[in-house]
Amino acid sequence: MSGSSRTRDTLSRLLGRLRGTGGAASPGADGAPTIVYEPDLDGDPDPGEVVWTWVPYEDDPNQGKDRPVLVIGWSGDELAAVPLSSRDHADRPDGGEWIEVGRGGWDLEGRTSYADAGRLLHVAPRDVRREGAILARPRFDAVVKQVQVLHRWRG
Repeated sequence: MSGSSRTRDTLSRLLGRLRGTGGAASPGADGAPTIVYEPDLDGDPDPGEVVWTWVPYEDDPNQGKDRPVLVIGWSGDELAAVPLSSRDHADRPDGGEWIEVGRGGWDLEGRTSYADAGRLLHVAPRDVRREGAILARPRFDAVVKQVQVLHRWRG
């Protein structure tokens, strides 16, 4: 990738994080949403669960697709979440922002998933299409720790 392509890719990624749903969740005292682990497969999305919702593309927030996200807490009345992918991003420039969360019931093919700790989404609970599974507490904590480091929040 050329230097100018890499710069455009980085700028596009950063702008995608600043716009709309792909931007930072509403800030608390230190800019962070309220982080909690309260999964309960009761039909409502809860922190600690992987759920499915529409996620905008970073390079074009007007487009996107239905995908799994890990709910890590609350930002006002909205869920604070990070998107998941079944692709390993270790070889990308933002590879350090991705953390492996393993396999779970959210992926019917049983693939390993990775959380993008660098991209915090806020999602209205009514926009969640379905619950996928509960993420084990140690994996949840590892994702939250990486989110806190990348967003410079106190833990």
